[in-house]
Amino acid sequence: MDPTCDPARTTFVDVPADSHFPLQNLPWGVFSPAGGGRRCGVRLGDHVIDLGVLQRAELLAVAGLPYDVFEHGSLNAFMVLPAKVRRAARARIHELLSDDCADLRDDAALRSRVILPLAEVTVQMPVCINDYTDFYSSREHATNVGTMFRGKENALMPNWLHLPVGYHGRASSVVIDGTPVRRPLGQMLPPDAEQPVFGPCRLLDFELEMGFFTAGPPTALGEAVPVDEADDRIFGLVLVNDWSARDIQKWEYQPLGPFNAKNFATSISPWIVPWEALQPFRRAPVAQDPEPLPYLRGDKSATFDIELEVALTTPEQREPHPICHSNFKYLYWTMHQQLAHHTVTGCNLNPGDLMASGTISGPDRGSYGSLLELTWRGTEPLQLPSGEERKFLADGDSVIMTGWCQGDGYRVGFGEVAGEVLPAREG
Repeated sequence: MDPTCDPARTTFVDVPADSHFPLQNLPWGVFSPAGGGRRCGVRLGDHVIDLGVLQRAELLAVAGLPYDVFEHGSLNAFMVLPAKVRRAARARIHELLSDDCADLRDDAALRSRVILPLAEVTVQMPVCINDYTDFYSSREHATNVGTMFRGKENALMPNWLHLPVGYHGRASSVVIDGTPVRRPLGQMLPPDAEQPVFGPCRLLDFELEMGFFTAGPPTALGEAVPVDEADDRIFGLVLVNDWSARDIQKWEYQPLGPFNAKNFATSISPWIVPWEALQPFRRAPVAQDPEPLPYLRGDKSATFDIELEVALTTPEQREPHPICHSNFKYLYWTMHQQLAHHTVTGCNLNPGDLMASGTISGPDRGSYGSLLELTWRGTEPLQLPSGEERKFLADGDSVIMTGWCQGDGYRVGFGEVAGEVLPAREG
């Protein structure tokens, strides 16, 4: 067993028993202390570990780790390093925070500069995102949406079972947890209308997704990443809310797919759960029939047992009300296959590229990962404890997503990604 995943290892830092961020997790992130500036760190319970201070104290001497790698205000300089260097750095950080290591534990002055209360810092976007691709990898979601618009017989397009469908998203509008999302304006064709109109989106939706960041040295144009090499190219995972304007999307998506319906905001959780921390929860992928082409096969292709939940608050319903419980393991196409398909053409990768899974829906109504499905295109509204009903999102609503892997007496979690819907700007 990787010692960083050993559930018996404990830390001298106080970590609540139900925390998403125990010693076995140590997710990567970026924060600003009270004095300003951007710092790279990991999260442990309700504390942030300043990795730059650890390096300056000469406690992070790892072969191949540049001395100033955590001083750049984003994780990109660390993400570009080879997998063996990143893993060695994580192992050393884990060792320093373990209760059987005295290097940091017994130096009170250094501890006060390294271990900072989360409440006293501002969490920042962890990565300078170079590029963003969103996939469409849940068979249940694709079937549900296809059934609504084309009927059961033609629910899945002919290519869907042969390749991971994806589209190029907008990296500049990716935001972190807590960032409000303004209702978009756009062009729509109302039901029974002959001409389009312009105005605020009326059918605003969320999509429950997860995403991974790529890592390692940039690949050259023309180079592919095979399925069985993807493990070394995936840095870690985050929660993703792919906000969607369904009425704008319906009018614009043919023939080239989503554009303005998706480009106004995509929210991610700010702490990147390391690839290594997820390995105890690795599971065999969903059986695929027909068998994919050889470049999409691989012995290392896998999924993960990650519980996912979505809750909703409204101006009247202040207590978060759960509306969806799903699981990452439902995805048909794996991250390994997504990466292999993305690069098979020779498309080059850079550290910090974000790739999202597409909506993660399960086999029953309670596991559907969007309001489009949960309300079946608005025909079966959700009933809230406040007495309100929702077909799609209203101004003032907040969507809260969370996810975790359940270990033996501990959780490796992702925290939350939440966002409140603001009214559209004046047109």
